[in-house]
Amino acid sequence: MQTLLDGISARLIETPRLTVNILERIADDPATPADRTVVFVHGNVSSSLIWQEVMQDLPGDLRAIAVDLRGYGDTDHEPVDATRGVRDFSDDLHAVLDALQVPTTHLVGWALGAGVVMQYALDHPVLSLTLESPVSPYGFGGTRRDGSRLTDDDAGCGAGTANPDFVERLTAGDDGDEATTSPRNVFRATYVAPEYRTDHEDVWIASMLSTSTATGNYPGDVVNTDTWPGFAPGTIGALNAIVPRYFDVSGIVSLDRKPPILWVHGTADVIVSDASFSDVNQLGEVGVIPDWPGEQAAPAQPMVTQTRDVLGAYAAAGGDVVELALEGIGHTPHLEGPAKFRHALLAAIGYIGRPADPAPPTEAIVIASSD
Repeated sequence: MQTLLDGISARLIETPRLTVNILERIADDPATPADRTVVFVHGNVSSSLIWQEVMQDLPGDLRAIAVDLRGYGDTDHEPVDATRGVRDFSDDLHAVLDALQVPTTHLVGWALGAGVVMQYALDHPVLSLTLESPVSPYGFGGTRRDGSRLTDDDAGCGAGTANPDFVERLTAGDDGDEATTSPRNVFRATYVAPEYRTDHEDVWIASMLSTSTATGNYPGDVVNTDTWPGFAPGTIGALNAIVPRYFDVSGIVSLDRKPPILWVHGTADVIVSDASFSDVNQLGEVGVIPDWPGEQAAPAQPMVTQTRDVLGAYAAAGGDVVELALEGIGHTPHLEGPAKFRHALLAAIGYIGRPADPAPPTEAIVIASSD
């Protein structure tokens, strides 16, 4: 199946760390300056293929690059050291941008990718950050609103949350829709809102199926624990890289030089929300997982509220933050609401007036501005 859309090309970049696959627009000029270059980083169980429509729609005088993270797409399937959080991913990203001679740029990250670009901003200068449906700055699962961890072993977080049948179907390359746990049905049920329709679904499913389930990639290793629900994250793999023991990017609040941040999310997102059905504690509260120990011991993680708190603190410390909450949109706003996403992104990188000028989309909220 042809997975590259019109005007998009792929190539492999050799770096000292690993070989990385990137997508580019065929007509883009490699000499485009940094302030007109946009780099896209995909989320979990996905690849650079997912960015193609938005890449196509950007103005011709911009340069668009989408990167496959390790273990996804056509990038090497090197194992992920989860004890470094997402630093394996962000260090890989820095290596490929260094190879491309892109010293700084505008970064766009979706879900896991948003965590990667926040980590990147902690380690390297960037021009702007666009966070789409981002993992909470405190990681995925197992924290109270203030980011404090519920247990010392992060019980109920990490690789053990992955559905084993879904992982088996990823491994087998199942592109059908017979089983509820097939990647196609998971895409329809959780990546997008029910009303979403597209002619490119096969490409998006191919993107999911490019996920490596080899040891050290998705989802990672699991250890047993006496704490409910009986499992905890190990030390390798993509899902373990975003558990709160290893991942915390709330330090962006203290950056001396704060890049402007655009936060885009859908109100119908079932993966990243204050009542996420990917959160074991939420599933326990509603009775899907038995023997939930209660609100005091195992509250659902308020993911969106945590992000709003951290970005609010970032703004109060002098940063420029715009939140765009899209009504009825699911986990993937750049697919489901492409025009609004594109407009907000172009404003975030300074290509057009920011969403607060002078007639913003009704969903746009300026949390704070350094202006």
